[in-house]
Amino acid sequence: MTFSDRLFESANLLGHPLCVGIDPRFESLPDSICHSLSEITPNTIASAYETFCTEVLDIIHPYVRVIKFQMAFFEILGAPGFSALQKLLQKSRQMGFLTILDGKRNDISSTATAYAQAAFSNLVFRGDQYPIWKADAMTINPYLGSDTIETFAEIAKQEHAGLFVLVRTSNPGSGEFQNLICNGKPLFQYVVESIERINSTFMGDCGFGNIGAVVGATHPEELIKIRQLFPKLWLLIPGVGAQGGDETAIRSILYRTGPMGAIVNSSRGITFCYHSKDPNWKNLIRESTLKTIASLKP
Repeated sequence: MTFSDRLFESANLLGHPLCVGIDPRFESLPDSICHSLSEITPNTIASAYETFCTEVLDIIHPYVRVIKFQMAFFEILGAPGFSALQKLLQKSRQMGFLTILDGKRNDISSTATAYAQAAFSNLVFRGDQYPIWKADAMTINPYLGSDTIETFAEIAKQEHAGLFVLVRTSNPGSGEFQNLICNGKPLFQYVVESIERINSTFMGDCGFGNIGAVVGATHPEELIKIRQLFPKLWLLIPGVGAQGGDETAIRSILYRTGPMGAIVNSSRGITFCYHSKDPNWKNLIRESTLKTIASLKP
């Protein structure tokens, strides 16, 4: 199955679009995990991340099938962090999650190819294969041009994977460039048009393509406009929960016509919804997951 068809099946099987973001921060981990460490080093923090994230995966597994790993919080630990991320991606695949690797990569030519192969393919060296990330999808930056998006898209297609391209991000300063008016249209709209053109050759049976757009819930007017202009484009919508995204706007685009065609990411609002000293943190994560799911239903 194509990535798009697998995503469509997952969202409609559970009846909601929630994606849980895995963004581990040491200062926010439960005390019960941190206090067991004999010392604080990149190795022990990476081990704590692996323990905590594994618990999160077990908690949300009955309710959620799409997760997004933020690479930066693992990268900052160097090699131990990369090792923890690799193990967590492997566990996620075994549990049946669809995984999005959030690194916002891009570059030109052979470098773009290397980024894409690292995300989706096995490293082949002297006839032997070595799995690296083996994610189901990744986020990329479009501002090097559509030729680089096409490079990622071709490799993603070969591996039955998908892409989410930054279009209208949720940070406060995003409009500085993304909303610049060029020949009567905002720059972000040109990006979506480019994605739509490339996507036309990467369609799944569900009617959506393998390339989607990242559009923040903190910009509800643009979110609704993009859905109206491009009704068959997958949307990855961050900004729900801690960032205060507009859930009303999200519901209006999810259920207005036909299949929902979007996944909605919540990170801190679910994984760090507790006080670090609270012994009941696992139940609080479960309750927050269910509450967020209920808020996204019609």
